[in-house]
Amino acid sequence: MDQRNYMALLKLDNAELLSRRAFFEIADDDLARLAALRPFAEKYTDAIVDEFYKLLLSHSDTRKFFPDEATIRRVKRTQRDYFIGIFAGRCDLAYVQDRLRVGIAHERIGLSMKWYLGAYRKYMQLIGGYLFDEFKDVKKVQQSLDSIHKLVYFDVSLASDTYTAAKIDALERHQAAIRELSTPVIRVHERILLLPLIGTIDSHRANQIMDSVLLRVADTQSNCMIIDIAGVPVVDTKVADSLVKTTAAVRLLGAETILTGITAQVARTIVQLGVDISTMHTMSRLDEGIELALSLVGKSIQSTHAPPPKRALRAEPLAGRGE
Repeated sequence: MDQRNYMALLKLDNAELLSRRAFFEIADDDLARLAALRPFAEKYTDAIVDEFYKLLLSHSDTRKFFPDEATIRRVKRTQRDYFIGIFAGRCDLAYVQDRLRVGIAHERIGLSMKWYLGAYRKYMQLIGGYLFDEFKDVKKVQQSLDSIHKLVYFDVSLASDTYTAAKIDALERHQAAIRELSTPVIRVHERILLLPLIGTIDSHRANQIMDSVLLRVADTQSNCMIIDIAGVPVVDTKVADSLVKTTAAVRLLGAETILTGITAQVARTIVQLGVDISTMHTMSRLDEGIELALSLVGKSIQSTHAPPPKRALRAEPLAGRGE
C-alpha cells in the first residue's frame, strides 16, 4: 500500500489531524517558529545527519541496514530532506501523507521501532547542541526545542501507527498466501476438481475450505469435487460436519462431492459419531475417486498398453554343421 491507502486506513482526515495537533499542542505559533528556523536547519542539518549516522553505523544491529557506501549516501540525502521538512512551517494533510513514508519504509526493511525511537533521541540531543551554539539565548533555544519536540513526536506517532499498520498488512498477506496453500483446489480434468487436505481442520480453516471450494466450483463450472482427507490426522464431529456442509453447498451449485482417503479408523469414527454422509460419494483411495469422477462426467480410464507382439522364431545353424 502507498501513503494514500494508509491515510484512509488510519482515518487521517482533517478531523483526525486537528485532534492530533491539539493533543500534541502544536499551535500556529510553533509552526511559525519552526519556519523562522529554516535557515538554521539548512546551515546545520548536514552536520547533524553525519553525526546521526555515526550512531547508526556504529551499532551492529542498525549497521546491517546500510550495506554499502551508495546506500549510505542515498539515505543521508533522504534523511536530510526529512529533517529539513520539520522546518517547513506547516502541519497539514499533505505534510502527514509525506511523513507516512517513514513508517512504511521502516517496516519494509525490517527496522524495529526501538531503533527508530533511539535515533530520534539522538537527533534531539544533536539539534539542541547546535541551537545553543547558534543563539546563546537560553529562552529562545528552549522555545525552539519545545516546538521541535512537538512536531518530532507528532511525526513519531505517525510513523509508529504506519509501521504497525504496515506490519499487520504484511501479516495478513502472508496469512492469505498460507491459506491459499493450505486449501489448494486442483483441476485434475475438465469439470473435475481435487482438494487434498493435510493437517488439522478447525472451525476457521473449515470456513476457508468451503469458501475455496465454492469459489473454484463456480468459476470452473465443475461437476465433481474430490475431497481427499488422507492427510487429516483426526476426523471429529466438527470436521465431519464441515464436510457435510461443504457437500450441501457444492450440490446447490450443481456438482457432486466425492470423499476419498477414508481409512477404517475414519469410517469407524464417522459411524460412531452418527454423522450422515450419505449425500456424498465415499472411496478409500484417491485413484478410485478419480475413476468415479470421470465416470460421472462421462469419461473413463482405458489402458493404452497392448500385448507385446509375438517374436518370429529364427532358425539358428547347428554348431559345427558344414555345408
